[in-house]
Amino acid sequence: MYEDKELKEYRDLLPPPSQFEEGFSWKSMVGALFIGFLMMPGSMYLGLVIGHGIGPAARWVTIILFAEMAKRSYTQLRQQEIFVLYYMAGAAMASPFSGLLWNQYLVQSEAARMLGLTPYIPEWVAPQPGSDSFLERTFFHRDWLVPILLMIGFELIQAVDHFGLGYALYRFTSDVEKLPFPMAPVGALGTMALAESAEKRETSWKWRVFSIGAMIGLAFGALYVLLPAASGVLLAEPIRLLPIPWIELTRITEDWFPAVATGIQLDLGLLFIGMVLPFWAVMGGLVGFIVTLIANPILYQNHILHRWHKGMGTVDTVFANNFDFYMSFSIGLGLAIAVVGIVHVTLSIRQKSGGTPFRERLKALFTPPPGRGDFNIWIALGIYVFSTTTYIYLSSLLVPGFPWIFLVAYGFLYTPFISYVSARMEG
Repeated sequence: MYEDKELKEYRDLLPPPSQFEEGFSWKSMVGALFIGFLMMPGSMYLGLVIGHGIGPAARWVTIILFAEMAKRSYTQLRQQEIFVLYYMAGAAMASPFSGLLWNQYLVQSEAARMLGLTPYIPEWVAPQPGSDSFLERTFFHRDWLVPILLMIGFELIQAVDHFGLGYALYRFTSDVEKLPFPMAPVGALGTMALAESAEKRETSWKWRVFSIGAMIGLAFGALYVLLPAASGVLLAEPIRLLPIPWIELTRITEDWFPAVATGIQLDLGLLFIGMVLPFWAVMGGLVGFIVTLIANPILYQNHILHRWHKGMGTVDTVFANNFDFYMSFSIGLGLAIAVVGIVHVTLSIRQKSGGTPFRERLKALFTPPPGRGDFNIWIALGIYVFSTTTYIYLSSLLVPGFPWIFLVAYGFLYTPFISYVSARMEG
């Protein structure tokens, strides 16, 4: 089959390693605790202030800090340890408790009261507005006991579920289909650059590019986040050189482009991601934007986007358009991508890829590379069945009377299907 040259370039950017080493150590555990106790509160605060948290910055700050500490302790962080530290830092930044902040806001919000939803929000989501916990402004209250226990339980199930269907699809798309995953080398090269720093070999282009990018991000963050946050503490009104979270243009352009969300997000990270993505992926996004500019006014004139009206902002426009059209459109698009993937796999069974028949590559599911830390694929599928069954059982208990057949169809039919679609899209 035809292989895109650019995707082949991404695939060859980092050849698969010939051997694997253990990277889990006490350094990883200390790094995770550092993230949890210091970085996570800051991320939650930024999420409430500007709409998104620290993100990947917390991972890199942790790795750089530990690498410098290792240097001064006359030791070093191996590349495997840096990767595990990077992964554990990301897991620690998941911040499940921040969802409780949203739940307590939702149950007390004016919008929920206006829509008559407040009485229907169960107490296992958040206490009702009359709870003393809201007056005391604390989660350490018995009214929050059930929501917190449920959250912890679901987090444990989700942690186990990561080694289920997601792992099985990784093995299939990476080891069997050998999809390129264009963004994977970016993070890998970043950890390699830090490994060179830890080993005092800051001579390659990777470390130079990483350092330049870090300084650009630091300067942008100082203007975008630090200046408004610091000035808001000292002054009555914070100083914002750049609008947070975006420039609202939808109300200005509504006469020329009705039902088109034209808010511009001034996120420098998106610009750099565009530099890294494959060319045709960026062109696909551009074509999609142009199609939206043309299609939305036509859909609005034909009363398909009937929820939109003049005066709506970017968020309301996107929300209304998704309900009217784009939710169903995305489902159809996902089905099309799934069909393409299934056809591709079917054709691969009959053809050779890189000189290796598909049936031979399928054996990689059962014979992974030694030393990589893989486990039997049947165990992964068993974890998926167990976790999904647990989800269905708990959901039936929490929402009595809800047709369990829908939960079964969602867990065992829709979820594998859409997960495979997502895996192929990301690949």
